[in-house]
Amino acid sequence: MTDTLQQILDPTGNKVGKPPRLSKEVLLRMHRAIVQTRHFDDRCMKLQRTGKIGFSIPNLGIEAVSVGAAAALDASKDWIAPSYRDFGMLFFHGVTAESMMDTQFGNVDDNSVGRQMPVHFSYREPIRVLSISSPIGTHLPQAVGISLAAKKRGEDAVSLVSFGDGGTSSLGFHSGMNFAGVLGAPTVFLCQNNQWAISCPYDKQTGSETIAAKGEAYGIPAVRVDGNDVLAVYKVVLNAVKRARAGEGPTLIEAVTMRMGGHSTSDDPSRYVPKEMTEEWKTKDPRKRFEAWLISEGHATSEELEIVDADCAEEMASAAKAAFAKSRPPLDTIFSDVYAEIPKHVADQRDWCIGHYSSRGEGVDEKGEFPL
Repeated sequence: MTDTLQQILDPTGNKVGKPPRLSKEVLLRMHRAIVQTRHFDDRCMKLQRTGKIGFSIPNLGIEAVSVGAAAALDASKDWIAPSYRDFGMLFFHGVTAESMMDTQFGNVDDNSVGRQMPVHFSYREPIRVLSISSPIGTHLPQAVGISLAAKKRGEDAVSLVSFGDGGTSSLGFHSGMNFAGVLGAPTVFLCQNNQWAISCPYDKQTGSETIAAKGEAYGIPAVRVDGNDVLAVYKVVLNAVKRARAGEGPTLIEAVTMRMGGHSTSDDPSRYVPKEMTEEWKTKDPRKRFEAWLISEGHATSEELEIVDADCAEEMASAAKAAFAKSRPPLDTIFSDVYAEIPKHVADQRDWCIGHYSSRGEGVDEKGEFPL
């Protein structure tokens, strides 16, 4: 375990370490995913504030953690057990903006058919994404279980589980880390230390000097990385993935970053985050840092990056418009997807329910306010 903060690009975009060998195509794909995430955030905030969706989770400031980590995974075989602040992982692997907006609206094309809260994404393709959970830390043991199952089957698969600093105080963190350490699970534990677990600051979250220090107790090697440096995140996650794939067990990664928005659209961070802290972290913006480096290395011009920005803004606006126009899931969907063949008593309940609403000329009441 090391206390050193791994870094390749400083806050101005200058090299302070050796960049990983990545093609221009992958670098620009990483950049686009960061920009997509930022515009998706902005669009969802506007949708929530105008009452079109009930809820969203801001990703502003932590995009490099998600995108850098996603770039280190193999979509053909690896699994992601994300936190609810990992939109960039989905964008990097090609999940469409419209598909993600469908989940925000809970419409007929939503993968969960409106059964989950907004931002609770789940996909089988283009990469395996375990359903996001609201309860903190519950997905860590699940990620370990997934990777152990793959190991027992002889599959060359790794699971990556992402969680916040608050998640390290959960029972799931202890259970997941302990099982992974004992059984040598090919799991990568990625902690987004974004400084705040809702309104609880990091210094009141743990007595440990660092989150990475917690790995030692479980026999798991750990590393700290600048979470606003997408290249550094990619490098440390790739190393962890290689270790896991080689049968060398799990790794704990502490990505030091800060969420620049609220915990959710229901939260006002100005009530508890010191203004000076926000201003300091603005100078460490992961997008500006990466863009400065891309330009300096000749991978893109400022004009080309401006075109990407405008394109992503339009992409999110169009996706939101398309998702908003779609109908709600049919009433009978609340009775489906449980049994391969619906039992008679469930079919009878379905038919009665549909008949009841039809006889009164009513639809499902969809105007109630979202509870969070």
